Amino acid sequence: MKQIKVGIVGSQFAAMLHAESYIRLPAVKIQAVASLKNSENFGNKYDIPNRYKSYKEMFDRESLDLISVCIPNFLHKEVVLAAVDAGLKAVISEKPLATKVEDAREMVEVCRENKVKLMYAEDWIFAPALIRAKQIVDEGGIGEILYIKAKESHNGSHSVYAQKKEYAGGGSLIHLGIHPVGFISYLAGSKIKEVMGMTSGGSEKNLVHHDYTVEDWAAALLTLENGIKGFIEANYITVGGMDDKIEIYGTEGNIHVDLTKGSPLHVYSRPGYGYAIEKADFTHGWTQPAVDEFMSLGYVNEMSHFVDCVLNDRNPQPGVRGEDGLTALEAVFAIYKSAAEKRLIKL
Repeated sequence: MKQIKVGIVGSQFAAMLHAESYIRLPAVKIQAVASLKNSENFGNKYDIPNRYKSYKEMFDRESLDLISVCIPNFLHKEVVLAAVDAGLKAVISEKPLATKVEDAREMVEVCRENKVKLMYAEDWIFAPALIRAKQIVDEGGIGEILYIKAKESHNGSHSVYAQKKEYAGGGSLIHLGIHPVGFISYLAGSKIKEVMGMTSGGSEKNLVHHDYTVEDWAAALLTLENGIKGFIEANYITVGGMDDKIEIYGTEGNIHVDLTKGSPLHVYSRPGYGYAIEKADFTHGWTQPAVDEFMSLGYVNEMSHFVDCVLNDRNPQPGVRGEDGLTALEAVFAIYKSAAEKRLIKL
């Protein structure tokens, strides 16, 4: 079987998600990792032969077919453009695509001009439950879509790169809310036309995390170009584990999806055990531990799709193209503008 050589930039949480998915794919060899602090431990864990402190050195020395960009948001543009300069032809950028719309637009344009596949890591598109939900919608199972409601929430990030605006570009909206923003547009088959948003505002205005300079709560009403309505919520105030829910309402029915707390396992434990779901505080008492989060949240299918695009010289599907990451970011910053100006914003 033909294998492609992959390089990962980063070695923390997002890099782990990519690596755990890659190691399940026979067509992938993780050839190298570049990280300032943790490349040796990360390389040992995933049996990666070559480790670097500098991603530029990795680009220069390695013959790589695909790059995963898994570092703080504010560095995405820098690394993607460096990959293009180094002659690489396929790059995956974690969400959000960038911390500024103009940066994301430049990334998309430069990659297009240089015939580089820029792939946007929106894992919701590949979550098995949401794939099935879309199949039911597409076959007319709930009639015409009227309204989509979606949220992602948990109790906050330990990383300073997610807590400070200069690194993250925003808070729970850009980090978590970008999932439902992108997914609603993808499922509806239409771009977002106008938004009305609210956020907690950051720092002392936050509901819980006063040490974050970014918001810890955000919500928005959306209208899409085809008339479908949407509502998204994203927050860092939810204790008890990550909570991702999607509701789809149609003229002839509705669909309810619980991505993170819908496990078929129900466990009662007095002493507790190792791991239940992402961001859960403890595991004693009654819990519903995830069976396989890498699969159920879409990461394995997502990486499989991107690898197939490289192996067979195909373009990524709608929802995970560079331009989809740009469109989602435009909507996110329109929501920020709406919240700041307390008015409806048209895109």
